[in-house]
Amino acid sequence: MIKLNNIEKFYSNKLIKTYVLRRINMEVEEGEFISIMGPSGSGKTTLLNIIGMLDTPSNGEYNFYDEPVHKMSEKKLTELHKMHIGFVFQQYHLIDELTVYENIETPLLYQKVKSGERKGRVAEILDKFNMVAKKDLFPNQLSGGQQQLAAIGRAIGGNPKLILADEPTGNLHSDQGKEIMQLLKKLNEEGTTIIQVTHSEENAKYGNKIIQLKDGWIEN
Repeated sequence: MIKLNNIEKFYSNKLIKTYVLRRINMEVEEGEFISIMGPSGSGKTTLLNIIGMLDTPSNGEYNFYDEPVHKMSEKKLTELHKMHIGFVFQQYHLIDELTVYENIETPLLYQKVKSGERKGRVAEILDKFNMVAKKDLFPNQLSGGQQQLAAIGRAIGGNPKLILADEPTGNLHSDQGKEIMQLLKKLNEEGTTIIQVTHSEENAKYGNKIIQLKDGWIEN
């Protein structure tokens, strides 16, 4: 599904190159649940953003379903990202002016899903996450756990092949965090590939593979 070959990310300042990622080689099979761990500043979020096509590498090759991402135009990258990848962030990133229903519906509007199918998909997600009663509320009327549920609902609305989660329980208390991790595990068991960045060893264990990053390198 995903193949990274010698991926590097650096920032140049006159003659100095500051490396964030160094020679990352990584393969992700469809249906895996991968946890990326490492101290702050190790390059975890940068790696996730490159996989999610929100950032581009300075060097190296990235293939997504055998498509050369590193050679794609901005437009093609946006299309691929929109159709196949769902993001879950630590800060939820819900749109404050939209209700829970509208937030979950937003990616489907981008994908130009027809109205009837859109309503069906959103209703299914609300039901799955026990959020039917919250559908007309705005993000600031929800608890942190409910906001993250809505964010995951939005991420899976477009039936992505891949979910990328960046510290998905970072702002939640332990019970809410456990609920979110169990939900991600269930989505994975239903066939969605998941890559999460986490500081938590407990959360990392939900994955079937753990990748350790340190100073931009994968530790073997």
